[in-house]
Amino acid sequence: MGQGIWIDSDKLGADDTIEEVLKHGTLSVGFIGLAETLKALIGAHHGESEEARELGIEIVTAMRNRLDEEAKRTGLNFSLLATPAEGLSGRFVRMDAKKYGVIEGVTDRDYYTNSFHVPVYYPISAFEKIKIEAPYHELTNAGHISYIELDGDPLENLGAFEKIVRCMKESGIGYGAINHPVDRDPCCGYTGIIGDKCPCCGRSEHDNNVAFDRIRRITGYLVGTLDRFNDGKRAEEHDRVKHNV
Repeated sequence: MGQGIWIDSDKLGADDTIEEVLKHGTLSVGFIGLAETLKALIGAHHGESEEARELGIEIVTAMRNRLDEEAKRTGLNFSLLATPAEGLSGRFVRMDAKKYGVIEGVTDRDYYTNSFHVPVYYPISAFEKIKIEAPYHELTNAGHISYIELDGDPLENLGAFEKIVRCMKESGIGYGAINHPVDRDPCCGYTGIIGDKCPCCGRSEHDNNVAFDRIRRITGYLVGTLDRFNDGKRAEEHDRVKHNV
C-alpha cells in the first residue's frame, strides 16, 4: 500500500483505512482435499460413485454461495479458488493423521488431493475425468485447472490429443492442461521421450555424471527436477497414473 502498487493506494494517508483500495483486488478462499472429504463422509470419492459426484458439487456450491453472499454484503471481491496448495497438501495431512489416525483413502498418503481433482492415483479415462471435474470450473471463480496425464509423445497420436482438447472445451473446462513427458539429453541435445538410454547418442542416464532433464508439471509449474519440492508433492507426482483415451 505504501508503495502505491494497489490502485488508489497512493492516495492513502498514513492513518487511513484500506477498504476502498481492497475493492480493486480479490479476496480468495481456497480449498484442497475434496476427494478425501468425500471418502471420509460416504466412503467413496467422486471418481468412484455418482453419489459422491453429487455431494461434491453440493459442497463446493455451498462454499461459492457463501463467498458470493460476503461479496454482496461487503462490496469486496470475495471468490473461491481451486488451489493446488503446494505446502499445505502435505502439511495438513500430517496434522490430521496425527490427530485422527491413519484413515484409508483420507490420511494414508503423504498429500491431500488438489482442489476438486479426482485423485491422481485413481485409474480413470481422460474423458471421464474431464466430465467429472468440469462442473467445478464454473463454481471456482478465482481460478482452477484440470489436467490429463498422457503416456508417450502426443505427436504420435494427434487425433487423440485433439479429442481431449475438444472434450475439455465442450465440457466447460476453463483452464485445461495435457501433461506428457518431455525429456532432454543435455549432452547431445536430443529432446523427446527418453527411457534408460538416449535414443540419439545411446548414453545411459548417469554416464559422464550428467542426468537427463525430465520435464514434468507440478502444481502448474513445468520443472526439470523435483528436488526443490516437498515430500508431499514428490509423492503425488510418483503416484500419478496415465489417463487412457
